[in-house]
Amino acid sequence: MSLLVVGLSHRSAPVSVLERASLAVEEQTKLLQDTLAAEPATEAAVLATCNRIELYADVDKFHAGVAELSTLLAQHSGVGLDELTPYLYVHYEDRAVHHLFSVACGLDSMVVGEGQILGQIKDALALGQELHTAGRLLNDLFQQALRVGKRAHSETGIDRAGQSLVTFGLEQLADRDVSAWAAGRKALVIGAGSMSSLAAATLARAGVEEIVVANRTRTRADRLVEILAQAGVPTARAVEMAEVGHELTRADVVVSCTGATGLVLTAEAVAGALGVDFDSAVEPPEAPVATAPDELDQHAAWVENGSAAAAAQDRAVRSVPVRLPVDGPVRLHLLDLAMPRDIDGAAHRVPGVRLVDIESLAEASADAPMAADVDQVRTIVADEVAAFGAAQRAAHITPTVVALRTMAADVVAGEIARLDGRLPDLDEKQRAEITQTVRRVVDKLLHAPTVRVKQLASEPGGAGYADALRELFDLDPQTVAAVSRADLNDPNRGRS
Repeated sequence: MSLLVVGLSHRSAPVSVLERASLAVEEQTKLLQDTLAAEPATEAAVLATCNRIELYADVDKFHAGVAELSTLLAQHSGVGLDELTPYLYVHYEDRAVHHLFSVACGLDSMVVGEGQILGQIKDALALGQELHTAGRLLNDLFQQALRVGKRAHSETGIDRAGQSLVTFGLEQLADRDVSAWAAGRKALVIGAGSMSSLAAATLARAGVEEIVVANRTRTRADRLVEILAQAGVPTARAVEMAEVGHELTRADVVVSCTGATGLVLTAEAVAGALGVDFDSAVEPPEAPVATAPDELDQHAAWVENGSAAAAAQDRAVRSVPVRLPVDGPVRLHLLDLAMPRDIDGAAHRVPGVRLVDIESLAEASADAPMAADVDQVRTIVADEVAAFGAAQRAAHITPTVVALRTMAADVVAGEIARLDGRLPDLDEKQRAEITQTVRRVVDKLLHAPTVRVKQLASEPGGAGYADALRELFDLDPQTVAAVSRADLNDPNRGRS
């Protein structure tokens, strides 16, 4: 079996496609179940964030696996396969491991070095474990990815290369020091999930005067308000979603990140909160200037050996970039961290409004300077990929070695039983000494070959040693499979 990942992210697809392809938890669950039901896959996990959707699987056939995973992503995302395919990338075996480890370290994030991805990887693993779609390979892979990510953050200064998406978004919104900008302001936070909670906590530390939380489930909003109150926010309260329109008239800052499939705030609602008639006050957008299409070198096409190769892909010219209002001060700051978007992109054309969203964050972070620590993290990733591959290859031969030792123990037991029949007058001390001697002889004969075969199997190209060992000692394949199943079903294996 072999590791395969098929996905798309902010590096390979425009925001408009990512928005449409986003997966709620219920859709992720169905995707995993359908992937496991598909013939090429025996394990599956899905990593779905605001700017990436990746399906990991253990497959027995590369081309069939790519075709099946691509089709499943299209079916469950609602984006047609023909439209989705140009934006998909494929990674196989060590390249797939390298990709996930890079993601875990924040090297593939919109804001390099952000740490929130570790929590999202942990959630992906937890869902796979809960649904029993993550077996030995994916449990080991995701657990190791979490350790590699933590190592990168603890041993290097990767955190200095970028911040969390929330912090970066607020910095773009403030256009200066967040603490100086936020002090004394009133904030409206829409949503009470992990991203919204992080935004609320960041605003609280920055010194906002008031935070109002609106969420579809009131109990979650109340819980977040309790946390904010304990953190020392002067005023923190929860409201129903129906009250968002009223709270919008009082707010200086709005952060929205919900799982809604439609807009939470329209441009007309934003204009109305400021007492502006949208149709009469807003000039129509300028037509975008046509430019030569970019090459999306992140897009990978699958080839015969399963490696990814760069493929050129035209990118359509999208909407006019977010900009500050030309006339007058900013009266309302909007930060949209949702995917698909919560706030109408046309809101940035309302006088007095500044809007920062996922797309504008991608544009702002594209030219951000890379810290020197990034090279150190890349070295860590390369070392960890090699170590993971060696460990997986060594683990592949372990059931065969265990089966060999089990067979040897059975031979010893059989010979001792035969000796008992031929020499019934042996006392217990004599019998024990003979038994121990025979066992020592067998152990010494097997020790060097089994140690050496594990070393050889851990090296690249060492997969065939398990087959050779089974052939040489005529081991029962069912016995080896039974050892593998026992290891896989260990309840303590791969748990967070």
